[in-house]
Amino acid sequence: MTTIREELRERLVAAAQAPAPPPALLRGETEAAVLVPLYVRDDELHAVFTKRREDLRRHPGEISFPGGRRDHPDEELQTTALREAEEEIGLAPDDVELLGTLQPVSTFVTGYLIYPHVGLIDPIPWKPSPNEVELVLELPLHALLSGYAKRPMTRRGFTFETDTYVVGDHLIWGATARILGDLLERIGPLAEQRRS
Repeated sequence: MTTIREELRERLVAAAQAPAPPPALLRGETEAAVLVPLYVRDDELHAVFTKRREDLRRHPGEISFPGGRRDHPDEELQTTALREAEEEIGLAPDDVELLGTLQPVSTFVTGYLIYPHVGLIDPIPWKPSPNEVELVLELPLHALLSGYAKRPMTRRGFTFETDTYVVGDHLIWGATARILGDLLERIGPLAEQRRS
């Protein structure tokens, strides 16, 4: 019987085969990377997110995957994702099995090009960074699928319709919703609750 790990690996683009977008610097964007941490509990896939503090200057109160900008041009983007996950939620790089990558995603307002790296983990007692993270969220993928809808959002005086995911009181939108949509499209039925 195929394991979830093997099925995930088959469905994700291997890091070495990830399509190369135009260099971010040529497009005027800053390169960044996020880790999309997944784990299995009771035969069901969960994803780990952070909710940013409300008093932050950029993206206050928003839900995202742990990540941030590349420290220097020679830093590998998967190293960026792992470093940021350790800084933000206390997840050590050695505790992550990188499975593959997703399509890079641009942020429209802040000018980042985000490279998502998917990793399989075992859940740990999280250590959220007091400077950045208000809350660490563990959300089942089937609940995220059920909570999907295109919804109107108003930001900076403009109203627009966009992809969103709602689980309980938690709203995911923007670049994180686009990364999540790519993940869910690639892994398909694995996102549904599994039965042994």
